[in-house]
Amino acid sequence: MNKRISMNFFLTTFISFVFNCSPKSGTAPSIPTPVPPVVMSNDMDFWLTKSDQSVKLVKQNVVLHFDTVANTNQTIQVDDSQTKQTIEGFGYTLTGGSAQVISSLNASMKAQLLQELFGNGDNGIAVNYLRISLGASDLNANTFSYDDMPAGQTDPTLSNFSLSPDKDYLIPLLKEILLINPNIRIMASPWSPPVWMKDNNSTIGGSLQTVNYDVYAKYFVKYIQAMKAEGITIDAITPQNEPLNPANNPSLLMLASEQSNFIKNNLGPAFLAANINAKIIIYDHNCDKPEYPVSILNDEAAKQYIAGSAFHLYGGNINALSSVHSAHPDKGLYFTEQWTSSTGDFGGDLKWHVKNVIIGTMLNWSKVALEWNLANDANFGPHTTGGCTQCKGAITINSASSYSKNVAFYIVAHASKFVPTGSIRIASNASGNLNNVAFKTAAGKTVLIVENESTTTEYFNIKSNGKWVTTSLDAGSVATFIW
Repeated sequence: MNKRISMNFFLTTFISFVFNCSPKSGTAPSIPTPVPPVVMSNDMDFWLTKSDQSVKLVKQNVVLHFDTVANTNQTIQVDDSQTKQTIEGFGYTLTGGSAQVISSLNASMKAQLLQELFGNGDNGIAVNYLRISLGASDLNANTFSYDDMPAGQTDPTLSNFSLSPDKDYLIPLLKEILLINPNIRIMASPWSPPVWMKDNNSTIGGSLQTVNYDVYAKYFVKYIQAMKAEGITIDAITPQNEPLNPANNPSLLMLASEQSNFIKNNLGPAFLAANINAKIIIYDHNCDKPEYPVSILNDEAAKQYIAGSAFHLYGGNINALSSVHSAHPDKGLYFTEQWTSSTGDFGGDLKWHVKNVIIGTMLNWSKVALEWNLANDANFGPHTTGGCTQCKGAITINSASSYSKNVAFYIVAHASKFVPTGSIRIASNASGNLNNVAFKTAAGKTVLIVENESTTTEYFNIKSNGKWVTTSLDAGSVATFIW
């Protein structure tokens, strides 16, 4: 075939194609209907904090869609058919020093801060549990009790009892908090009894004299009643903060046998006689001595008055809570204190505290997870002589018109903002470097908190009810997922 024949063949073929594709008489050309793009629904919200502080509790603008497309990622499976403990709350200790520095803010800044901490709006983290000191803690400006007497004098009838040391800062601030969240739960813990009840007449160390067990029980009753008269309900007490640490100021040594005797013979009967409903929660010290609460709970005469045991984690392993749960599964567990240091690193503290204080406590049956001091000034004060000089609050009050949020704010926020009182822990599996815990809220929401323990980004699925979303989490980051 020569070039002329080849060209004629091409032209003939092209004309035939055009003729056959041209519209016929009385008909319109056929135009393919465009296929709309597939728009996936967002099935899950995702709040993130990164260890490098570039993102701090920010809702992510990503689409997380449940599907069944297979992949090779690791999977966190959440199972709401397996229910565990009911959650009472997440929060901090509102020390006397915290109340003092927060009260130094001007009215508008204080109102803003309290809404951020206790409000449940867009900017609030909905803190729903507070621990306060019954008398002074080491993060008060000075030591005091509610029945201080001149040296050498006693007050066995408690006629001198008064809440006046807390009426300048703590009680007024609690009343403001209750206006924001009337249902917030409050636990009270003493650092020391009045010194005239002790065998060394000092705020530091010593032991409660046996002869004063009864009057000290009545001291608790008067405290709860007096706070109630102020409009403040005390939901729970511990008989002693850190009973095996007599070196703090204030402090008291209270051995397990002494605490057991005090509860079964004095405190429990006094609460019963006065119709006090506040929970009695024992121990309130480190995870390295689980035998302390277990020995008390083994005493049935004491156990009848006890709601549970409280822990800190300056010693031992968080798994100790499960050992106490196994020994006495009918009694609650409470995690009540862990401090962040003035010399700490944001990323390191974020990882360790979320892993242990938030996730670890919940996986080991705790109903509560509390960080230590809510607020202090830029010099980590106030504190007593001999009190903690490096305890960094969740909030630093810089001036009357300025405050800043520290790592403990975000540690707690990843739980408190999304897991209200009454939520129930549900099952979720361990998955490599992704520490996690899951909850079902009373409103029917599922909440999953995840911490990436590794030094690299982790890709994973979150599986629920046979479907999963696929996502990722940067090294050292913390996320809360809600669906």
